[in-house]
Amino acid sequence: MADDFDVIVIGGGPAGENAAGRCADGGLAVALVERELVGGECSYWGCIPSKTLIRPGDALAAARRAPGAAEAVTGELDADAALAQRDYMTSDWDDAGQVPWLEGKGIELVRGTGRLAGERAVEVAAGDGSTRRLAARKAVVLATGTTPLHPPIPGLGEARPWDNRNATAAKQVPRRLLVLGGGAVGVELAQAFRRLGAEEVTVVEGAERLLAREEPFAGEEVEAAFEAEGIAVITGARMVAARRDGDDGPVVATLEGGRELVGDDILVAVGRRPATADLGLETVGLEPGRPVAVDDRLRAGVDGGWLYAVGDCNGRAPLTHMGKYHGRVAADVILGRDAADLAGEEMVPRVTFTDPQVCAVGLTEAQARDKGLEVTVVRYATGDVPGAYVLGNGVRGTSQLVVDDARRVVVGATFTGPGLQELLHSATVAVVAEVPVDRLWHAVPSFPTVSEVWLHLLEAYGC
Repeated sequence: MADDFDVIVIGGGPAGENAAGRCADGGLAVALVERELVGGECSYWGCIPSKTLIRPGDALAAARRAPGAAEAVTGELDADAALAQRDYMTSDWDDAGQVPWLEGKGIELVRGTGRLAGERAVEVAAGDGSTRRLAARKAVVLATGTTPLHPPIPGLGEARPWDNRNATAAKQVPRRLLVLGGGAVGVELAQAFRRLGAEEVTVVEGAERLLAREEPFAGEEVEAAFEAEGIAVITGARMVAARRDGDDGPVVATLEGGRELVGDDILVAVGRRPATADLGLETVGLEPGRPVAVDDRLRAGVDGGWLYAVGDCNGRAPLTHMGKYHGRVAADVILGRDAADLAGEEMVPRVTFTDPQVCAVGLTEAQARDKGLEVTVVRYATGDVPGAYVLGNGVRGTSQLVVDDARRVVVGATFTGPGLQELLHSATVAVVAEVPVDRLWHAVPSFPTVSEVWLHLLEAYGC
């Protein structure tokens, strides 16, 4: 097998796959190095299995909001069937179905752990102990993602905590689940397991509200929904100790002030760190264990401009869809096209798949004001449009636009409510394209759809 390639991509998740595929489509010889499964974290332990576990509860909740359908719901959610579907969606953690895609594009898959070994060089340690050295004629692309962050809480490691992988690959639903962290991963999985049959779920968040990086009303609405479903939420609290009583006993978590919480398992979802500690960054003058800083062309700061970092490992926007975007941009730059990351950190779309969902893009009101923008914020109740009425009873939420008054363009949008993820892209287009609100007013929403909320928001602004 040839050891020289035009492009070497380290990491076979969505970001790496997109970079490799686009380079191969452009006629370059590409090697993709992957130490686990082609498809990466998102396909096997992140987005795909978590949303698969969330879906049954969402579908049941939607049916119960619709008279007629509600009366047909006579049984309980089948957790075993949901877990079986999760197994199907992850192909039982087998990537054999992914490999033909690479082969079809002429990409060579190199199994093993890849690390930089100097300029344009990559060493791959295989599972059998052998090492293969690869050389890149044009570029090396780092796409190694992130790993879970485990806080240094006394006893937590010995309590055998879950991270996202343990949770999304769980073989059964715990009767009592403690969740440390009220960000997207924590709240999504907390509600998923409650709806799958966990009798007790408790979320502990150190900040004063859930989803602290989104608009305040978003976290407040999710917390209210959780309380209505019997999920306990404790905010402004820090865990100071943990222990597991016996090999198969419960986990006991101690909060500041001495309060103790008991669960059968504890999910730690307090954040992630870039997977760059053992990537050989020091061989090219970069600092291991930190995000790989890149410019708008996704190039790392090394002589010759041959090193790129895409996706979560560069720290710009740690979301799967942004990693895929980075992969496409980096590939275009490598192919000599005029390309750059224009989305940056100010146009990033994001969805938290709770019920209500939290769908947002661009800047929050606080972020916009911190940047010195003079903005007007307009809101409308998501459930107050006819399109929401026809979905059933009790559809609630908030829709908000943050408008830059100087340019009269939307710089941020947030929508909360059940099943709104597909509504977000219209806002993303408006933010990225900087469409003037006076022009947006002529984008007539179909009736009766929830997207009619756009008309109310624009009219509230004065259009």
